Amino acid sequence: MLALAIAFVVVGIVLGCSNDAQQAETQGAAGGAGQSGVADNESAKDIVKVAVGSKDHSTLVKALQAAELVDALSNAGPFTVFAPTDAAFAKVPAATLEDLLKPENKNKLADVLYHHVQVSVYDVDRFTDGMTMMMFDSKPEKVEVKDGVITIGGAKILASVRASNGIVHVVDNVILAD
Repeated sequence: MLALAIAFVVVGIVLGCSNDAQQAETQGAAGGAGQSGVADNESAKDIVKVAVGSKDHSTLVKALQAAELVDALSNAGPFTVFAPTDAAFAKVPAATLEDLLKPENKNKLADVLYHHVQVSVYDVDRFTDGMTMMMFDSKPEKVEVKDGVITIGGAKILASVRASNGIVHVVDNVILAD
């Protein structure tokens, strides 16, 4: 009977330590962060992890971090994100981009980035010429489809990548609201 009681205590300690270690590992990876900090190397990548894994989107990742939108775009979604490449950001005057990345301009930067997000999933086959999409910032953008080329707000869709919480359309320009 005593041996059985000791066995239960040992099992309880082992399970308790295991859960504490697992929780500490998750918090360590998250750094106390929200959804973006959850350690998960087995599931499909979310939109932020797709961007982080792209050599062509380092400026976008930096902007998402500066605007504190990493957690928002790591959530369940569904989202359609029009992701400007580094080359697209290079078309923006350097002083303008530098100014937007300053901490005191976090809200202005967030507005620019929100204009690249639509709350639902739009695969390329859903886009039709002349359609208007209401972006997350509540401002519209016009879609054009000509000879198989899709543009939104003048930005050409170069490629599309599925994510666990939506889709990323890689675009060649930063889309600015009117």
